[in-house]
Amino acid sequence: MHWRVPHGEISAGTALEALARRFPALTAPEATPLPARFAAGEIVDADGRAWSPLDLLSPGDELWFHRELRPEQVPELELRILHHDDHLLVLDKPHDMATMPRGAHVLASALVRLRRRTGVETLVPLHRLDRRTAGVLAFGIHPHERSAYQQLFARAEVGKEYEARLLPSATSSLPGQLGETCSLRDHLVKRRGELTAQVLPGVPNAESELEVIAPAPGEAAGVLSVLLRPRTGRTHQLRVQLSSRGAPILGEDLYWPVQRPRPSSQVWPEELPLQLLARRLRFVDPITGEQRDFRSSQTLDAGSRTLRP
Repeated sequence: MHWRVPHGEISAGTALEALARRFPALTAPEATPLPARFAAGEIVDADGRAWSPLDLLSPGDELWFHRELRPEQVPELELRILHHDDHLLVLDKPHDMATMPRGAHVLASALVRLRRRTGVETLVPLHRLDRRTAGVLAFGIHPHERSAYQQLFARAEVGKEYEARLLPSATSSLPGQLGETCSLRDHLVKRRGELTAQVLPGVPNAESELEVIAPAPGEAAGVLSVLLRPRTGRTHQLRVQLSSRGAPILGEDLYWPVQRPRPSSQVWPEELPLQLLARRLRFVDPITGEQRDFRSSQTLDAGSRTLRP
């Protein structure tokens, strides 16, 4: 990790004080004591020289150190690779696997797993899926090609299709008849340091198209199955848009309406995954000119439980 003392900071104090203030996790009880890390020469400047804990910092000074990894359980999971060529690797990501290393999910993340399996250290995701969302996830292989692919997503030139299973309330504003469609347009805000996004007044910056699809035989009563085609890519966009309309996704943890009881564990066990699947990704490859069309081989758990709104 890297930290540069801001130029507007007149007195940063000692190296030890500044790091403890800027990165509180370094002083957590389970972490190696920060003075011991200084003593071992683990905190260095841009030229690799070790900082002393009592060194006074000045604006522009740089401190480099590695992040300690917490003990992490890495379950054995099949990695379903849908496509792999000289430019792209496309994963059919399972539920509950983080896209990027973050927090407690480092070695178990899709990126680290794929780098270890393929030996391609330059792999980088071209977009992201929530940890709890399964489905099609594309990675770029060459750093010099990455921008061209990522610009496709930034310009909304990628066709994305999701499937979800919802539990609408009696007052839900979503359509409920087979083949009905609607547009979801909201102003979403996710503030730094907060887990959830919010729908707030303002000019819409998030847009998705919804289509009600045919319930499968044996579909649980009260459950609405829909296709979703997001036109923008805000954090948790589909999850918060659906919940705000009284139709949370089954298995939802962050956006289940506070005032609404959850289905009982006998009806819908908590261990079942979030019923959201990124099932299709389409675009014209900016490197090869090919029409790319990747589809997930996974299906959502239709179950046989009876749910009521």
